[in-house]
Amino acid sequence: MEKKPKIVFFGTPEFAVASLDRLVRDGADIAAVVTMPDKPAGRGHKMLHSAVKTYALEHGLPLLQPVKLKEQEFVEALREIGADLFIVIAFRMLPEVVWAMPPMGTFNLHASLLPRYRGAAPINRAVMNGDTETGVTTFFLKHEIDTGDIIRQEKISIDPDENAGSVHDRLMELGAELTADTVAHITAGNLRPMPQEELAGVYEPCPAPKIFKETCRIEWGASARDLHNFVRGLAPYPAAWTELVEETTAPDATPLTSLKIIKAAVAKDAGPLAPGEVRIIGDARLVVGTGDDIEALEILELQPSGKRSMTAEAFLRGFRRLDGALWMR
Repeated sequence: MEKKPKIVFFGTPEFAVASLDRLVRDGADIAAVVTMPDKPAGRGHKMLHSAVKTYALEHGLPLLQPVKLKEQEFVEALREIGADLFIVIAFRMLPEVVWAMPPMGTFNLHASLLPRYRGAAPINRAVMNGDTETGVTTFFLKHEIDTGDIIRQEKISIDPDENAGSVHDRLMELGAELTADTVAHITAGNLRPMPQEELAGVYEPCPAPKIFKETCRIEWGASARDLHNFVRGLAPYPAAWTELVEETTAPDATPLTSLKIIKAAVAKDAGPLAPGEVRIIGDARLVVGTGDDIEALEILELQPSGKRSMTAEAFLRGFRRLDGALWMR
């Protein structure tokens, strides 16, 4: 019978919890869990636990929360554990003094088909770019981020109307299976890791940088299909956003409200519209002009500033300032 490797698990969000839970249910030897320090949240500045910490506490797993990953106290604590294998999922970039420590290596689960989408937001970027497939990859860590030799990969298709939240949830479950499978192969010693360069002709490398608020602002001069992908690639969170203004597209016009666009569709029946020009069809449909001459973007679900998400029809019922021309900018 193969001896189970002693594992230290590094992770922070819900995406990592699924893999940790799978390992625990499989009876893996989780010697410690490493996650981010607690941080204040909300008006009361209550200290917020990461999803991984919450899981670790509920299951009595030893927990480490270093502020700095190179600090001597943390590095020595890892050495004292004497783990065989480190697993990293949705965590900070590890220094070499950490990832080079275990004799079986350190592997990462990444939510893309590497070498495509290296970076912090691979799921969002795949959907935003209109990709029809994506997947999960396990690979051994090395100096450059997301470039190590591939251990295992699994892929899924992306539905044309699917949003990033749905893809995230499916990859989270698939990733848990792949994590367990990777541990089994490492334990058995029958690995043949593949350099990512061998797949560069299959999956074109593409950066997937972190997403900020300005990243999410809609540029209405883009095509309707690109905007449809943009919206679903940022839904349900952090969400694409725009401002609704009256009469003018001037940059200094005071917005009536800002809107997060949660769901949209390509519309071909709105007639000619300038980019950002709003047309209300039948008091229930909210359509916005794009960079296309023929296709516009129909807003199906949105969230006005300070309010809950609602359908476009519900928004139009409660929105009274419709006496002038409306624009999105």
